[in-house]
This record gives sequence, structure tokens and C-alpha cells, in this order.
Amino acid sequence: MNIQFDPTWFIWLLPLIIWDGVWKAIGLWKSAKNNQLAWFISMIIFNTAGILPIIYIYFFQKNKK
Repeated sequence: MNIQFDPTWFIWLLPLIIWDGVWKAIGLWKSAKNNQLAWFISMIIFNTAGILPIIYIYFFQKNKK
């Protein structure tokens, strides 16, 4: 059985990794700044391709005025 490695999947995976990393970093920073430990922990544990941090930033972040 001969299995060949096809590197074309990496072309699709790399932008997803970068997308998730940027949103996760922003979400973690904002949740730590706002002392929202539950959001911080859930963003560290769950890898959701940036969806969870985006939901947090736009809907659940504490607004400081």
C-alpha cells in the first residue's frame, strides 16, 4: 500500500490557521481585559475557526464607556 503526501491541502489549511489565530488573539485579549474568565477559558479550549471569538467580540463583550 503506497500512500503519497499531497501538499495542496496545506494551501487551504494555512489561511484558516491564520484566520483563527488572529481572531482568537483579539478575543482572548479583550476577554482578559474585561475580566471575563469563562469566555477566556472557552476560547482557549474550543477551536472554532474564529467563530467563537467573533461571537464574543460582537455580542458579549462588555462595553466600557
